[in-house]
Amino acid sequence: MISFSWKRRFAACLAGLALAVAAVTQASAADDKLAVYVGTYTGKSQGIYQLELDLASGKLTQKSVTGGVKNPSFVAIHPNGHFLYSVAEIADFEGKAKQGGIAAFAIDTKTGALTMLNQQSSVGDGPCHLVVDRSGKCVLAANYGGGSVCCLPIGADGKLAKATSFFQHEGRSIKPNQTSPHAHSINVDANNNFAVAADLGLDKMLVYKLDAAAGKMTPNDPPSTTLSPGSGPRHFAFHPNGKFAYVINEINLTATAFSYDAAKGTLAEIQTLSTLPPGAERGPGMSTAEIQVHPSGKFVYGSNRGHDTIVAYSVDQATGNLTHVENEPTGGKTPRNFGLDPTGKYLLAANQASDTIVVFKINADTGALDRTEHSIDVPTPVCVKFLKLNP
Repeated sequence: MISFSWKRRFAACLAGLALAVAAVTQASAADDKLAVYVGTYTGKSQGIYQLELDLASGKLTQKSVTGGVKNPSFVAIHPNGHFLYSVAEIADFEGKAKQGGIAAFAIDTKTGALTMLNQQSSVGDGPCHLVVDRSGKCVLAANYGGGSVCCLPIGADGKLAKATSFFQHEGRSIKPNQTSPHAHSINVDANNNFAVAADLGLDKMLVYKLDAAAGKMTPNDPPSTTLSPGSGPRHFAFHPNGKFAYVINEINLTATAFSYDAAKGTLAEIQTLSTLPPGAERGPGMSTAEIQVHPSGKFVYGSNRGHDTIVAYSVDQATGNLTHVENEPTGGKTPRNFGLDPTGKYLLAANQASDTIVVFKINADTGALDRTEHSIDVPTPVCVKFLKLNP
């Protein structure tokens, strides 16, 4: 006969096993999810949208939206995953003319929900792009309207201090929208020693030495690399191997590949090619926007507004040269930006003018994009960033 106490112990063991199986199942399900943060323009939207991406299916689900910042068009996530920063793409921060804002948020690492921490001036107006340095010590931002860049220290609590470095770009180039500087992006290299700012108005890539701990930027020597007049460099991305880098040129619809000397912080152009299909001519209202390198380093992607496609290139790993793979329609209008999830499985195209984000699956062998059945409505989506939560 089985004793009552033994039965209780057996039942407890079964219950414990069930809990363990449930925990493993829950963890496995969590491993297949990513939080997705979308920056927008608040003339139509409510702020920063939080979505969830199912890595198994590609399905997107809306989770929440966070307000409190006007035009949080571009966002960046701290390396520790606990904080998010956004621009306030405006020209009158706290009533001060010709200044935009940078906002700090705490991230609930279980739910992904955002809580405002504070805001600071970007010193120049119209901030449109920002990054967190790789050590998590400071935020670097590019002011499109003001044609300047700045650096704001990050406190241990994630809050932003006032800007400790600011540089006003000077000059012009040849096109009507190049009569003054327009800093359009800023990116930090793999060693966290240099920051590269693409200035659309100057046709230049400006390079700054970075001391993240001190929140200090200083012009490099040489201070810049110049592109062909009328190019309009916009967004920029380093290759994972640290030897190459790429910029997409808004005005003349091209992408330029560079070799990168990480010791000196210098760029040397090695190739420029069209972002349109071979033989295609530029039509009215066309321009480019975003460029990103696939996590594998095998492919580079860029967005064409007006043409409404994502261009895919394969990368020669020895030379950094690009070869056209395809132009894939984004399923919407004006792909202002897109995101490559950290696993390299999906590309999410943010169609600003049609208020949609469309999910594409990436062919791991060729880099070609296959549209999935998944998309989601988000008002004026501009920027797409990913985060692995710990529920």
